[in-house]
Amino acid sequence: MTRRLAEVAKKVGVSEATVSRVLNGKPGVSEATREAVLTALDVLGYERPTQLRGDRGRLVGLVLPELQNPIFPAFAEVVGGALAQQGYTPVLCTRTAGGVTEAEYVELLLQHQVSGIIFAGGFYAQADAPHAHYTRILERRLPAVLVNAAIDRLEFPRVSCDDAVAVEQALGHLLALGHTRIGLLLGPADHVPSRRKRATFTELAGAAGIDAELVEHAMFSIESGQAATARLLRRGVTGVVCASDPLALGAVRAARRSGRSVPGDLSVVGYDDSALMNCTDPPLTTVRQPIEAMGRAAVELLVGQIDRASVSTDELLFEPELVVRGSTGPAATR
Repeated sequence: MTRRLAEVAKKVGVSEATVSRVLNGKPGVSEATREAVLTALDVLGYERPTQLRGDRGRLVGLVLPELQNPIFPAFAEVVGGALAQQGYTPVLCTRTAGGVTEAEYVELLLQHQVSGIIFAGGFYAQADAPHAHYTRILERRLPAVLVNAAIDRLEFPRVSCDDAVAVEQALGHLLALGHTRIGLLLGPADHVPSRRKRATFTELAGAAGIDAELVEHAMFSIESGQAATARLLRRGVTGVVCASDPLALGAVRAARRSGRSVPGDLSVVGYDDSALMNCTDPPLTTVRQPIEAMGRAAVELLVGQIDRASVSTDELLFEPELVVRGSTGPAATR
């Protein structure tokens, strides 16, 4: 704080006491000097105090990896509505291939002096991805919340769906249907939620006496899910637990391309319960993330930080719900 006062005072040509009066909203400073101090804060890269940000301080960044997966627009709708109720306006930032990167979005949001940022499905969940922009947010002490599991060293407040419970529900469902050759289709190997799912799958498969090595990693897309499921089918699986609904739709496609039926030859369980999953052919059995509760909790944590309240960085775990539809059935008799 002392260093900031000295640098701003030197930049403007006033005393540190004058800078302090501006930052604390005290009277006795001309409007011209007040504006000069605030401009110097911006130029030097310091964050304005919340009460001095004006209308721009009512903006909150919402950073998403994509909009093709329906779960992310659904999450944006929940968060946007909850922010509006608190008097904030969301700024949607979506990564695209060859477009603006997550780090570049963070810089843009910092330039616009947002009050905080909510991340969902970002690089914080990938151990091998770049993380310098998160460190920058921590250094600036900008309020931020991460949705779903992050690497350990990023000490932000977190709101997550319980990956262990999700796998327990999906695997238990397939075991109850008589499946013993069950595959697990995950995201990238460095993806923290996928690592959590695999750890639980390994433990439960061992307890059930089934092969715990029927695991494939893929990108979160229908095409990647199709390719990975084709490999699992060659290994004799009759059921597959997927880490997202698009991966599950890819699994259904792979089964049909190989002449198999769903659920007659292959039972498929997705994850998210995003929009229209009850309208697919067959309707998708999936593990539903409680998006409404998670989104509102993320906003509450963010607003608490903005209001200088004490907010824990302990991860809040929300329990998912298995939704059984037509993509799962009894194991075929060999």
